[in-house]
Amino acid sequence: MVNVGQLVREAHRDETFLVGFGSHHGTVIAGAEWGAPMERMTVPAAQAGSWEDVLHQAGLADQLLLMDAVRADEQFLARRGQRAIGVVYHPDYEQYGNYVPTVLPQRYDAFIFLDETAALRPLGDVQPQDDGEVPETYPSGV
Repeated sequence: MVNVGQLVREAHRDETFLVGFGSHHGTVIAGAEWGAPMERMTVPAAQAGSWEDVLHQAGLADQLLLMDAVRADEQFLARRGQRAIGVVYHPDYEQYGNYVPTVLPQRYDAFIFLDETAALRPLGDVQPQDDGEVPETYPSGV
């Protein structure tokens, strides 16, 4: 499986700047499955040895890491798990499937690390349209 970032990078290598995101713990808004209602979920402390855990242990709370600065650093060239939280998230699966093997400088141009996240508060009740299309302003706009 490939993600949108990989597809864009393959098609437009010199015109892309990919930014990853990670958090050690906190809360998020996500659904239990595709099409499920949004809910506030607790994100447990990151798995030992993951990128989120290593950055937390290093005391790098709330950092923007530019990968050009660390591409030659052996510590950043390690393949570690990186927690995947998106539209769908399963806190109960932390040990089984929420982490993807990642070498940060090979996947991203920059990485935003927040030690603790707080779930967003939706501005209003967002409902899908009857025709199956997402409203033009979703997830932002007026």
